[in-house]
Amino acid sequence: MLRKQLAGWAFLLPLVAYLLLCYVYPLLTNIDLSIRDYTVRSFVHGGAPLIGFGNYVTVFADPTFGTALRNTVVFTVTSLVFQYVIGLALAVFFARSFRLSATLRALMLVPWLLPLIVSASTWAWMLNSEAGVVNAVLAFLGFGTVDWLTSPDWSLVAVTIANIWIGIPFNLVVLYSGLRTIPAEVYEASSLDGASRWQTFWHVTFPMLRPISGVTLLLGLVYTLKVFDIIWIMTRGGPTGSSTTLATWSYELGFGSMLPRFGPSAAVGNVLILFAVAAGLLYVRGQRHQEAA
Repeated sequence: MLRKQLAGWAFLLPLVAYLLLCYVYPLLTNIDLSIRDYTVRSFVHGGAPLIGFGNYVTVFADPTFGTALRNTVVFTVTSLVFQYVIGLALAVFFARSFRLSATLRALMLVPWLLPLIVSASTWAWMLNSEAGVVNAVLAFLGFGTVDWLTSPDWSLVAVTIANIWIGIPFNLVVLYSGLRTIPAEVYEASSLDGASRWQTFWHVTFPMLRPISGVTLLLGLVYTLKVFDIIWIMTRGGPTGSSTTLATWSYELGFGSMLPRFGPSAAVGNVLILFAVAAGLLYVRGQRHQEAA
């Protein structure tokens, strides 16, 4: 019996070591950074004084915080809604077998498989004010051109469009897998009851996809909250902070100048972590209520 327990712990040890090294240690280090007044010298040699919640007070009092928070909410919510709706529509479309279905599904994965630096650079070129293909199409159709990346009114829209495009394949794959688990007998019963396609989707497909939809939205939320590459490559959070999010602001505070502010940067990062943890707790609570019902 003891040998079996030791064998079980031996198999578990690599996972525990991985979690401690890659998750717990960085988290504790970030918390330590956020409650001390670190400079470049103290970051290298140690001895940073403890200031408690001073960095958080500094962050919350900064006018950039309100702008970054608003942009983060708009960027995240808009991305999640469009990624989920378009991904679900494509999943329902591909759920019906037809010629070249597998090939088209594979092609839909391309945005997800490309490195983010390639995707962001491509979108920056497409949305370029002078030589971008998007403005060329708009001009051909008789519309005015748009300063996608240099206008405070459009920069957040531009990075959101790029992020939606990148996230659609993930929603497609997960939701398509969920659709394949719904028994065919359920659809046959719905057809015998005289339900239309829309009624079948709304009263059968969508409710049975709720568990997988919850997981998809939660993972999408956690991923979107920390999106940095796309925004930084396309707009660097500008112009005038119009596309700055908490993730890009955290980076800018810590590495965007010759005088890095490690404490406030870590504090902003911890705020993002709290948002993700809160979303996870809400998801767990919702699952428990659903199981209890």
